[in-house]
Amino acid sequence: MGIASENQSLRIGILGGTFNPIHFGHLRSAEEVREAVALDRVYLVPAAQPPHKQTNALVDATHRLKMVERAVADNPFFLPSDVELERPGPSYSIDTIRHFRMELPDAALFFILGLDAFHEIHTWKDYLLIPSLCNLIVTSRPGIPVPTIDRLLPVALHTTLWYDPTIKMYRHPSGHCLIFHEIQGLNISASQVRQIALQGKSLRYLVAPAVEEYIAEHTLYQNEELQR
Repeated sequence: MGIASENQSLRIGILGGTFNPIHFGHLRSAEEVREAVALDRVYLVPAAQPPHKQTNALVDATHRLKMVERAVADNPFFLPSDVELERPGPSYSIDTIRHFRMELPDAALFFILGLDAFHEIHTWKDYLLIPSLCNLIVTSRPGIPVPTIDRLLPVALHTTLWYDPTIKMYRHPSGHCLIFHEIQGLNISASQVRQIALQGKSLRYLVAPAVEEYIAEHTLYQNEELQR
């Protein structure tokens, strides 16, 4: 795929998010990306203090990590990560990417994010450094029209990435690439799951059974304030 790989034996995906709660849409998207890009592992990283969201609308990060752990327990390719819970202050993606770059210096890193978040990347801390540390995989959302290649790249990255027609991807001087992956998976939102939980209805086929059990066990999402 034209992606830099100097002695890189492992291909590691990093998928962050609030996971409030983690649901089958998250898992199916991660699985499609893992298979399409031949990733050896995908780390799912709950944000402890997401800088772009109201933290008072989130259940505690410890609960969200536990739900991720339960959701991926039967998948050897998916691993939960508490790196953002262990780090004080806002959960900046650049710090998480640097953590994995230090922990896995010889791995090819692939940071996975949705198209909506990608178009807001200019609001992220040190966003221009991100493509120098890892490849980017930008995913579509089910049911949302896929942009043409000329509309994919945010203006803020026009001087950082350039389009290479030989591999049909955007490329960074480091050799890292921007990969766009069209998701065919499930159109489920966490807000939808939270609303159904508030109504006391079944979450079956929206979240993993172990996650549904955890939500019931800890009576999560029973507060109107957590429905935002």
